[in-house]
Amino acid sequence: MLTSSEGKGASGSHRSAFASPEFRRYFPAAIFSTLGSWILRFLLGWSAWDLTQSATWVGIVAGLLLAPALVLSPLFGIVSDRINPRNGLLITLGLHAALAGMAGLAVVSGLFALPVLLALSVALGIASSAQTPVRLALIPSLVPRISLPSAIGYSAITFNTSRILGPALGASLIQWSSPAAAYFCAAGLMACGIPFLLGVSGRQPDAVSASRSGFFDQLRDGLRYTRTHLSIRLIFGFTLINALLGRTVMELLPALSGVLLRGDSSTLATLTAAAGAGSILGGVVVSRQGSEESRLVSLMLACLAAGAFLVTALGWTSQLISFACLIGLLSTATTIVGTSSQALAQLQVDDEYRGRVLSLWTMLAMGAPAVGALSLGMLADQFTFPRVLPAFSLLALIALAYLNRHRVRQP
Repeated sequence: MLTSSEGKGASGSHRSAFASPEFRRYFPAAIFSTLGSWILRFLLGWSAWDLTQSATWVGIVAGLLLAPALVLSPLFGIVSDRINPRNGLLITLGLHAALAGMAGLAVVSGLFALPVLLALSVALGIASSAQTPVRLALIPSLVPRISLPSAIGYSAITFNTSRILGPALGASLIQWSSPAAAYFCAAGLMACGIPFLLGVSGRQPDAVSASRSGFFDQLRDGLRYTRTHLSIRLIFGFTLINALLGRTVMELLPALSGVLLRGDSSTLATLTAAAGAGSILGGVVVSRQGSEESRLVSLMLACLAAGAFLVTALGWTSQLISFACLIGLLSTATTIVGTSSQALAQLQVDDEYRGRVLSLWTMLAMGAPAVGALSLGMLADQFTFPRVLPAFSLLALIALAYLNRHRVRQP
């Protein structure tokens, strides 16, 4: 349980994930695939603007990349519980590389138009919604339990570093070469990850469990398991607070930059860089943790509370350097909470439900910031950011106190 280090939470000190040969074989695949994926996502967004000069179509493409995960993740979570996640990751990585290659060929042949872009965006969204559950289900099979937070932390570092480098590399390739070359580069990077992934054995599925019940019966079992598992419900609650506070603020950086700082594109670039640096630092912090749940919970709660105060401070800051420092600290706290909550969910869940539970965690972590950004943005237009940000922070602190009270009382 989340109240002590007993039972599942019992653990020793920190042990690096790189001490495990399986993780060492997997990590280069993660680097290549994540960097290639971020280049591809950037290129699709850039292509939407290049083809239409319309912010609406850019938003539609972004929505098509995200929406399938919100709908299909639970179904692919079931799949990841029925197969070896390594094999699922091989398939989805191959699909990502193929889609990038198809985009490059379409550009070269002169066939790259808006319908092709929309079709590629939908296909990539579906492939990504399949990849996330199998990747999350694979990681615990690569390391011993004590190294799980370290593995998740290093995965977060890879993700957030690629989120910064990918768009920069994609933009440079467009400027110095061509869009087709950029698409082919993304395809090549993702293809480079496949040989490393072939060296990973992964986890064999529980064939007996999978054969006992149908696909949708397993979906219901996963939902019932999550609903009746108090610790996992609490972890989901903390994840929701983080998504609606820190993650939401990160989604609204362009608006915050324009309204509170009266900034331009260089101002936004500075804030984005600060957020990126903070997220990398947050991943480093979690990568140094062991599997003692009480320590992870304390770290998560402290960062959630700190995040609420940082969000409040943003509303009353008008100097770029101070604002960038607050954003960097908030990004660090938000990343620590996100990776810690994922680690806690991984430590709590039974293997046979891992894919299904983590697919629900993914839906919550990805979908809530979209709702939060819409709500916070509308309220800020009506009441201004300096009033709305403290209100959001206060609500987050109240929810945090409520969940922590239930955590302390759980048996």
